[in-house]
Amino acid sequence: MLSSTGSLKLLAAIVAIFNTASGIPLASIGPRAAECSRDVLAAAADAYVAAQSAGSLDLLQKVVADKWEYEENNVRIDAKKSVLRKKLKIDHRRTIYDLVQCATYTELVITDSANPYVIGTQIRHGADGRVTLFDSVASTTGSWLFDAKKTLEYVSKETWDPIPESKWDTREHIQAAGDAYMSMWDNATAASAVPWGTPCTRVEGGAFASSCTSGIPSNNNQAPNTRRRYVIDQAMGSVNILCVWEHMMNAADSHEFRLENGKVRYIHTMTECGGRTCRL
Repeated sequence: MLSSTGSLKLLAAIVAIFNTASGIPLASIGPRAAECSRDVLAAAADAYVAAQSAGSLDLLQKVVADKWEYEENNVRIDAKKSVLRKKLKIDHRRTIYDLVQCATYTELVITDSANPYVIGTQIRHGADGRVTLFDSVASTTGSWLFDAKKTLEYVSKETWDPIPESKWDTREHIQAAGDAYMSMWDNATAASAVPWGTPCTRVEGGAFASSCTSGIPSNNNQAPNTRRRYVIDQAMGSVNILCVWEHMMNAADSHEFRLENGKVRYIHTMTECGGRTCRL
């Protein structure tokens, strides 16, 4: 039987072959935008958070491209009709930075009982550094296991300190760990390829699991999790994956993984079912 490391390398190779055959490059080898820098990414992420706090798209004008796009819950829509137009009091914000793809991922928690949300947004930049796409999963009442107050309680207890550069995992390893987890629903060997950490905790909607292996699928013949989009931050040991959660009403889904010393330490998930109550 392959070791966890061997299984992970095998799965990474399979993913690479699949992506190459599909014409989809690995996120870890995506092109670097000419003007990509952490300062550029941070300014855009800050502008996004300010815009969401104010419910105003005007605050994005200094960072967006002329023809920028907005996607919410896996559907391209007019940003003027999006959650971005809602003035929301943000209780928690955390951002990771991908300097290879020139992209960020920001997690927001809003506990206001009138407008509760947990939002995950990937922001992608063009070659000139300007934002070309905001890609959000906006979970709220009716989303899978949704409870913004519980989410805030759990994530506030976590430690997401930067990892010393000498201890960084490779981008390929971080992505492969996330991909292995996301493939458990349709691949019987995927679970053995996940580099499970001890401890490892999961915040799934508003539910907390003290072990990341708790509740993992035993039925591996389900629909896959497709259309995966990645943001990878080696300094945080993190990958965010947005996808279509096909086996649950083709839901819009976000999974973020934090690895420490090569092992999965934290998992955050949010799943939104097109305005309907999520059900398996």
